[in-house]
Amino acid sequence: MTKYKVWFSASYLKKSKRFKRRHPDLLNRYKKTLQLLELNPFHPSLRLHRLKGELKDLHSVSINLQYRITLRFVIKDDLIIPVDIGSHDKVY
Repeated sequence: MTKYKVWFSASYLKKSKRFKRRHPDLLNRYKKTLQLLELNPFHPSLRLHRLKGELKDLHSVSINLQYRITLRFVIKDDLIIPVDIGSHDKVY
């Protein structure tokens, strides 16, 4: 099984810090989402899907029904780069 690498940009880390501060109740779920993303980004509970329109180069995974992480999913390098985190309306 391929293990994927999640790489965090400074920009994403700033957004993630703000998200965690605003949503401390989701911290465990967020961590679990990132762990699962590294192990198996295609796991059904993540609901990985490619976005459309202006965001067509990005994918999205679910933290829960309300919150998402948008990301660049570079399959050839087994690299996952989170781009944004937040509510469905904020990241789309």
